[in-house]
Amino acid sequence: MFLQKIYAGEFDQGLFLASGPLRDETRIAGIVARYREILFRIAPNPIENEGGIPRELLIDMGRAGFFGLSIDEKYGGLGLNLWEHLKVVEEMVKIDISIAMVFLAHLSIGVKAIQLFGTEEQRLKYLSAAATGEMIFSYALTEPRIGSDAQHIETVALPRDGGSHYILNGQKAFITNANYAGGLTTFAQLDPNRPGLMGAFIVETGWEGVKIGPEMPKMGLKASSTAAIQFKNVRVPAENLIGRPGDGFKIAMSVLNYGRLGLGAASTATMEASAADMLKRASTRKQFQVPIKNFQLIREKIVRGKVNAAVSSAITDFTAGLLDRDPLMNTAIETSHCKLFGTTRAWDAVYDALQVAGGSGYLKTLPFEKRMRDFRVATVFEGTTEIHSVYPALFGMRRISEIVNVAGSFRARAARLLGLMVRENKWPARFDNRVMQKALGEAKSCATSLRRLLSLAILIYGKKIARGEIADREFLLRRITTISMYLFGILALLSRMSGKERSGRLSTEELNILEYFTEEARQARKQNSRVWDSKKERLGTAIFTGLEREGSTDRQAD
Repeated sequence: MFLQKIYAGEFDQGLFLASGPLRDETRIAGIVARYREILFRIAPNPIENEGGIPRELLIDMGRAGFFGLSIDEKYGGLGLNLWEHLKVVEEMVKIDISIAMVFLAHLSIGVKAIQLFGTEEQRLKYLSAAATGEMIFSYALTEPRIGSDAQHIETVALPRDGGSHYILNGQKAFITNANYAGGLTTFAQLDPNRPGLMGAFIVETGWEGVKIGPEMPKMGLKASSTAAIQFKNVRVPAENLIGRPGDGFKIAMSVLNYGRLGLGAASTATMEASAADMLKRASTRKQFQVPIKNFQLIREKIVRGKVNAAVSSAITDFTAGLLDRDPLMNTAIETSHCKLFGTTRAWDAVYDALQVAGGSGYLKTLPFEKRMRDFRVATVFEGTTEIHSVYPALFGMRRISEIVNVAGSFRARAARLLGLMVRENKWPARFDNRVMQKALGEAKSCATSLRRLLSLAILIYGKKIARGEIADREFLLRRITTISMYLFGILALLSRMSGKERSGRLSTEELNILEYFTEEARQARKQNSRVWDSKKERLGTAIFTGLEREGSTDRQAD
């Protein structure tokens, strides 16, 4: 909602200057210490080799309260607020993301629908069992043929016997926690002829007709369970419907906001750990009789990891603040940016860390290769990188269309969109600090470019994109999303730093990071402010057309 307002030329000063995260650091440290202690008692290799967590360890994690970190104390959880939960995610991911994934997926998406939309009866029954780990939860949305296009899932739940229960049939794929789970937050169509009219259901894995498939062998996250699930004539009581009939898609998207936020926190942790490892390794590894930290290309990698970690942390905390004020706020654009920026930049960081480590980074005795394997799927989780490269632009176009009411003649639409393009940015924020004020100026320039690109995209391609025909316009949508992401990064850093500036606690390092990222944003804005595809993009399309033609000829010859 914050960014949607900016797209329209508005600036919510209240959200921008809202107080920062409130965390009980002592409590967080105690939880992380318990996690470290449990991991110290087990040998990681058997878990890696066997691809699963022993039942005894799951019980220990339940006793330690890990499955109830963000569940209200009323239901037996620890009651961490959103900021505290995300900080715990960061610290645990630095230690071992594979094992932590079990309870983090359970909390971030598994039980979140019950927390946000469930009845009190559902919460008492299921959150109480979830908080202790007695009933671990999975989020069952993805299907063998359906990923990001969630509105068209093929699993169906039809009411029976006067609506007393539903009959559930279908399949789910790549479900995290599947073989650990006692409960599933499951999404299904309520009418096969009306795609998107969905329901969200609490399904117990012990019910007749629920079949969990064998473990899927994976590249990383070996401790995490991943399997397919089949539903065959499963009787689901009507009281296990979360929300109202038809609310399923809205519930699914609301839950994914929290999943993406969790990935943002995990990405921040991965970048921080990678940057610290790079600095340590570069200080001790020598080439040509000097530490490799003396070389600019090595320094560049370390700085990049540090800066991107700071930006990822800022946008994740800012978005957490929005959801803390209103847990159901529409933060689709903000959480999409958290996911896209965090996971792609973190992948760069783990690559760079292995590179700085040299040949030893390839050995299993050091953390680099496991970190790469475990983190790689993050760019696929909760919507792929490619999807998040176009979604914010589509949401922005929808918002602009609502503002200018694109109905009517072409001339009328053009006049309204032109008015929006030339509208002045009326932002009340201002800073005495030169670096911060310069960064704010770049953010305004990004906002102006965004309004121009969004308006022109609607004017030129609006009807086509409205019909969902975006395949040949994705380069434009990616350019819009890129500028939006840099805009958000600058504003989130400024929001975090504004309080420190007023109290005199602002460090030189923070200002240098902001200035570095502002310069990167300026370059990105200049490269992405065009409406038409670049020559390189057009040539790429031509090359692919030729490859496709060759492939078709080869198939015919076979």
